[in-house]
Amino acid sequence: MSQKPSSAQHQQTEAPLPDRRTSVPGNVVRGAMIGVVETVPGVSGGTVALVVGIYSQLIRSASAVVAAFRQLITGPDRVAGFRRHLREVHWRVVLPVLIGMLIGLFTAVQFIGDWIESHPELTRAVFFGMVLASIAVPVRMAPTVRGRHLAAGAAAAAVTFALVSLPPNQTEPQWWSILPAAAVAVCALLLPGLSGSFLLLTFGLYEPTIQAARDFDLAYLGVFALGLLLGVVSIVQALKWLLDHHPAMTLIVLAGVMLGALRALWPWQTEDRGLLPPDELLGAAAGVAVAGFAVVAVLVLIDARISRR
Repeated sequence: MSQKPSSAQHQQTEAPLPDRRTSVPGNVVRGAMIGVVETVPGVSGGTVALVVGIYSQLIRSASAVVAAFRQLITGPDRVAGFRRHLREVHWRVVLPVLIGMLIGLFTAVQFIGDWIESHPELTRAVFFGMVLASIAVPVRMAPTVRGRHLAAGAAAAAVTFALVSLPPNQTEPQWWSILPAAAVAVCALLLPGLSGSFLLLTFGLYEPTIQAARDFDLAYLGVFALGLLLGVVSIVQALKWLLDHHPAMTLIVLAGVMLGALRALWPWQTEDRGLLPPDELLGAAAGVAVAGFAVVAVLVLIDARISRR
């Protein structure tokens, strides 16, 4: 007689997230969207990747690249193993997304700083609405939602709320400060709800990094790129394992992180991130927040219909 699997066995064999079919031009656009929002403190490129349906492909592809180079360095079967892991990469997703990200990022840095300085309340308001609507994405993707998932999500929201409440620091852009800051920032890119730009702002390196990208400062950008690589290597394998083995818990925790990160997007704040009550811009801020919410909600509904088909 066959035995029914225990609940613990069932949790370990939980089905991983499915991959969606996407087009190359569409992935360039998705990458451009990720690149643009990564220049905005408080908004996560990982959130955009979740909303547009390519998050799991990107994580698994990054994991395959890391495994390929590790195999090439440590062996055995270095060349064969290297090629085998590279065949697991979703190249039709990764390459167009990278191209789009570079286009979006280097386009956005030409004006994003002035835009945020000129209209900080309205900028935060529109992204508050977008991120609020985006929370539905990981919740909808979760296979099941139980009490322990909700408890973990609430804890993640509380921790994130505390982290994004920390006042910004003023740091001179030296290589030894740029390197770890970039590593932490790319981890935020991989985690929906956490903004890499916001973490750079916390480290006091947001404006220097935007200026370096605007001026194509290769020395600064080279150190920053090395930090990004270190960050990817350190976190991507763990994320892939979690998405493959515990997708429900992972996604609900990510939703909690997104919820807690909304604190960073409250439109009225002091320079030290103290929260202020609404002022005369309340009407305009509410309007753009609703508009941002509606845009993402429409994308979520479209994605839901495509997924059913």
